[in-house]
Amino acid sequence: MSLDPQNLTTEINDFLIERHLASLTLIRGNGTPHVTAVGFTWDYEAQLARVITWSGSMKTKILQASPGSRAVVCQIDGGRWLSLEGKAIVTDDIERCRQGTERYAERYRVPKDRADRTVIEISVDRVLGYA
Repeated sequence: MSLDPQNLTTEINDFLIERHLASLTLIRGNGTPHVTAVGFTWDYEAQLARVITWSGSMKTKILQASPGSRAVVCQIDGGRWLSLEGKAIVTDDIERCRQGTERYAERYRVPKDRADRTVIEISVDRVLGYA
C-alpha cells in the first residue's frame, strides 16, 4: 500500500523507531542494484532516512558518482514491512554526520568513531508497505 510520508500513522512511526535492520538499495552506474544490510534512522520532521557509513564504502562511491539518484531503505519484521524511497545524497558535513551518528546511537548502539564518516540522507517522498 502506498502511504503519504507526511501523514504516517502512529503505528507506522512506532515501527520506524523499533530496533530493526533494513536493506538499502542503490543503483550502480551500470544499472545493476547494490543491496546491502544497514541500520537506518527515520526523521519524521525532516522526512529523512539516514544511514551512516564511511568515505570508502561502495554506498558512498555510488552516490558520489550519481548524487540525487533514488534509493530505497526497506525494513521487514515478519508480515510488517516498509520501504522508504526518495532522492539520496552522501555527505561528510560534520554537523550532518554528527546528527546521523547520534540518531543511530539512539536506535542501535554507539558506533565506532571514524575520521572518514559520511552519512546518506534519503529525502523520502514515497512510502510503501504495511506496518
